[in-house]
Amino acid sequence: MSSTEVDFEAFARANTHQLYRTAWLLTADSHQADDLVQETLGKLFRVWGRVRRVEKPAAYAQTVLTRTFISQRRRRSWHEQPTDVVPDRSVDGEDHELRLLLVQALAGLPALDRAVLVLRFFEDRSVEQVAADLGKSAGAIKNRTARALVRVRAVLGDDTFIAR
Repeated sequence: MSSTEVDFEAFARANTHQLYRTAWLLTADSHQADDLVQETLGKLFRVWGRVRRVEKPAAYAQTVLTRTFISQRRRRSWHEQPTDVVPDRSVDGEDHELRLLLVQALAGLPALDRAVLVLRFFEDRSVEQVAADLGKSAGAIKNRTARALVRVRAVLGDDTFIAR
């Protein structure tokens, strides 16, 4: 195995969990999240020689993942719908009902709005970072965030934890 391959494998092992977390929040489906992460890693591997010299390759990977997700949703051939069946996995100490409501609320958003909320509030990125990642202006991200939060609040209710 070449040093480039070894370097990429180390990067993939260190960052796959975070990529999967974001992918799952975007897709609300474990199989689609797996596919999205694999497609992202495949894209990164093809250009790894250039990517590994980037200041923050993990942030670059998140951008590739998000743009791949949005691109997939724009394709006419994409016709799968998230399922209402939740995997039988239990996580201690979490509010499962709130988590399911949140997934439902995110699933009802257009792909770009969902990406904006996931990046802003789950990945804790600034408006400027999200704008750069998605190739939009900061004003466009602020508008999308506000409109998407109104939709999410309609599902969750105003008294839920979503920031104002």
